[in-house]
Amino acid sequence: MRETLFASPEGRMLGMGLALTGLMLLAFGIGWHLYPDHILPYAIMTGLNLIIGREAGMSFGYASGFGHAQVVPLNILIETIQVLVIYPLFVQSTRHLIRLRTLEPFIMRIHRAAKSSGGVVRKFGVAGLFVFVFAPFWMTGPVVGAIIGFLIGLRPWVNLAVVLVSTYIAIGVWALLLNELNVWASAVNQYAPYALFLAILLIAAAMQWVGRHRERSAEGEGG
Repeated sequence: MRETLFASPEGRMLGMGLALTGLMLLAFGIGWHLYPDHILPYAIMTGLNLIIGREAGMSFGYASGFGHAQVVPLNILIETIQVLVIYPLFVQSTRHLIRLRTLEPFIMRIHRAAKSSGGVVRKFGVAGLFVFVFAPFWMTGPVVGAIIGFLIGLRPWVNLAVVLVSTYIAIGVWALLLNELNVWASAVNQYAPYALFLAILLIAAAMQWVGRHRERSAEGEGG
């Protein structure tokens, strides 16, 4: 089972993702033990990225006084890990090599989103996938993009390369935009960057709520 699970390209990606996850958790554990006050903002930034999205996590980072050198690499690492773990888990679950009951609703939701957008992406191939991953809309982004790449038949490593390159460019653009907004807010008031962060957080959370509400409505009509 273990040899079969990690034998495919997606299996090797999963191994890389789990290794990076372990190293990241180890680094957070050591940092929390040695420098708890310094590591807390990094932990919050990580949690916000995972729960709300990169715009919330990165905005908090800049509001906390971090620069590009702290915000960009951490968010690159977080989103790389998401792709290297969730995408292979999805592929291996379709091959019946693994079954995680607790993740099944999440995997199915991503699968539905990928299938609904797959036709448009398929029409434009790699370029369509690149734009889909880059675009900051509901249920777009690297994880759904990687699953679409799998569904339209891209080779695993080509799929991964397109998704990650587009993700890294998107993070760079967000970094430039959010940093400029943070500089402007800081000039207005010392607490304005946190007000900006809260505004971005609320907008992102509202977009998530609207997106999920539409999903449920579509499922109800389909049922």
